[in-house]
Amino acid sequence: MAQGLLIDMDGVVYAGDALIPGADLFINRLLKEGIPFLFMTNNSQRTRIDAVRKLDRMGIKVKEEHVYTSAMATGKFLASQIPGGTAYVLGEGGLLSSLHENGIALVNTDPDFVVLGEGRNFTLEMVQRAVDMILAGAKFVITNRDPSPKKKGWDNLGIAATSAMIEEATGIKAFNVGKPSPVMMRSARKALGLETAETTIIGDTMGTDIRGGVQMGLQNYSGVDGK
Repeated sequence: MAQGLLIDMDGVVYAGDALIPGADLFINRLLKEGIPFLFMTNNSQRTRIDAVRKLDRMGIKVKEEHVYTSAMATGKFLASQIPGGTAYVLGEGGLLSSLHENGIALVNTDPDFVVLGEGRNFTLEMVQRAVDMILAGAKFVITNRDPSPKKKGWDNLGIAATSAMIEEATGIKAFNVGKPSPVMMRSARKALGLETAETTIIGDTMGTDIRGGVQMGLQNYSGVDGK
């Protein structure tokens, strides 16, 4: 039976900008032996090529098709709900690209969806506009619910913080696409081209990677060495 891997990035392959010892050897072995794998990240701001370039700087040489992001899962999900739909987006980079690639038009009025991803350039005025749109009936979707790392000087609030502000203002809970949501886990597994029984997830976070894998019936490891 074929076997493949869904591999978390931050905390498994690297920590910040530092390679985790042995991760490069592990990935090179997968490439050499032809074992299918995808790096799976909740970061919707980063594009696939951004992720590939970061890995390359650490000595891991992979292709864009080895990366699967929550932005990609979000674009596919919205297109499955309303093909050719519209979205008002609080987000950047990879999220905007994915929505465009999946036929979702970006609008400033009367959207089908309000979509929240990572970003530093949206304002409170834009947040208020998003609140009004949700109260008028737009579906509120977030690319993940990751918390802030709570580190001084961190340049990006976690979506758990920004989505909480909008949820409190609207009284409406956002639909989360990213890990541990079955939406992203299933979407990534399909992109890998394998069945559930053939797929193992490697992650370092119980609340996202491991929980998502358990919910989907995937095998789980909490690190590249299985410890």
